[in-house]
Amino acid sequence: MTNEKVIMLIEAKIQPQHRAELVEAAHEYLPLVRAEAGVEAFYVAAQKDNPNTFVFYEVYRSQAAQDFHLQQDFTKKFLATLKSAQVGDRVRTNLVELGLEEHRHSN
Repeated sequence: MTNEKVIMLIEAKIQPQHRAELVEAAHEYLPLVRAEAGVEAFYVAAQKDNPNTFVFYEVYRSQAAQDFHLQQDFTKKFLATLKSAQVGDRVRTNLVELGLEEHRHSN
């Protein structure tokens, strides 16, 4: 399926001294991302028990929508800020939505 949604969960450990800067960058970034036509959901949160681990939950209508998102200047700027603030590599988990296809076929 080429029009399959792209759903991702990304975790990034943040250097404590860069946390405030990254939170401010996220506040500027989120409205721009959420305004993109192909973005169905985009959340940035911190783990409750570990506030220096940021979690991104992203849902794009299609791979083309995610590609468009990654090409935006504001995305490139945010990712550069994130990369300079993080410790080690981000952990990315690709997810697949369950239930919808099965439900449609059973009706």
